[in-house]
Amino acid sequence: MAKSLAVLGSTGSIGTATLDVIAAHPELRVVALAGGGNIDRLVEQALRFRPSLVAVRDGGSVPAIAGRVPAGTRVVHGPDGLVEVARHPEADMVVCGLVGALGIVPTYAAVDAGKDVALANKEALVAAGAFVTARARETGAHILPVDSEHNAIHQCLRGEDPAEIRALWLTASGGPFRTVDRGALAEVTPEQALRHPTWVMGPKITIDSATLMNKGLEVVEARWLFGVGADRIRVVVHPKSVVHSMVEMADGSWKAQLGVTDMRHPIQYALTYPRRLPAMLRPFDLLAAGPLEFEAPDLERFPCLALAYEALERGGAAPAVLNAANEVAVEAFLARRAGFLDIPATIRHVLARCGDAPAESLDDILAADRRAREAASHVLACGVKP
Repeated sequence: MAKSLAVLGSTGSIGTATLDVIAAHPELRVVALAGGGNIDRLVEQALRFRPSLVAVRDGGSVPAIAGRVPAGTRVVHGPDGLVEVARHPEADMVVCGLVGALGIVPTYAAVDAGKDVALANKEALVAAGAFVTARARETGAHILPVDSEHNAIHQCLRGEDPAEIRALWLTASGGPFRTVDRGALAEVTPEQALRHPTWVMGPKITIDSATLMNKGLEVVEARWLFGVGADRIRVVVHPKSVVHSMVEMADGSWKAQLGVTDMRHPIQYALTYPRRLPAMLRPFDLLAAGPLEFEAPDLERFPCLALAYEALERGGAAPAVLNAANEVAVEAFLARRAGFLDIPATIRHVLARCGDAPAESLDDILAADRRAREAASHVLACGVKP
């Protein structure tokens, strides 16, 4: 089962884990890489995997990398470079590990070219799910989820009749502030928010996990991945992160996927689907897992989850607006220009102001994204609260 892969976001946490999986399976090979600002890591990856194409973030980095990559490796840059990697003619599958709305256009480009996509960039479906999934159906491209929760649901649904599904259950760790009083949340620091209790991830997704926005984005993503309405997508807090997600069937039966908390497992599942190959991970020890606890999410302390459901119900460009406002607010929090509770407050304000934008095309979605970012920046600069 030889498979050629293009990796978007190769120098980030998903990208490096993807390359670990590829290195462990000789039937997988890399034909293109797109990295971020870590030029040295991208050069190391290019020397190890010898792709024919490498993309960097900006044109100014091209001279710094062009003389260091293998002979015959072409270097491109910017958004057009991401699209070129996504449409690489030799790629059977594109792994999208880009962070944020940056992944929308390359993901669409990949499915437009008929490429299967191993998708870790949830924002592509949150903002433009209707357009990405419709084009995938037209070209025959398959979208395999890499997020551990959607990957778990994909595994649970294998062989099942969609008509017999009662509900999809996304599990959430609850983040580092699961038991913290709301009053104390106003004072939390980026360092505290970045201490995720069970997963090792990049900073943006780690903050999203702390606010529960990550789970809200996953609710929207699940709607497009599995064709299930918001009323049948549920969230439950499961602090140990052992059960990665569950499916409730019409007859009352439940299916759950359990495993170690290591992103290389869902990545390998997506890269090698429909086969299951031996993994490079330690086996999951069920006896050591101990009691498995579940609890309802607290929407008053963590309103981002409720805001995501609201955006999904509103439809149109509202999820794109939600996502854009969240990205701006999280960036401001990490830069200490906003407090933790300013994140949901900013999102709420921007949704009220921009959430009814038209969404008749992908261009409409990208325009709504731009307007929401401007609005969020204004909210944060002026200290405006809804």
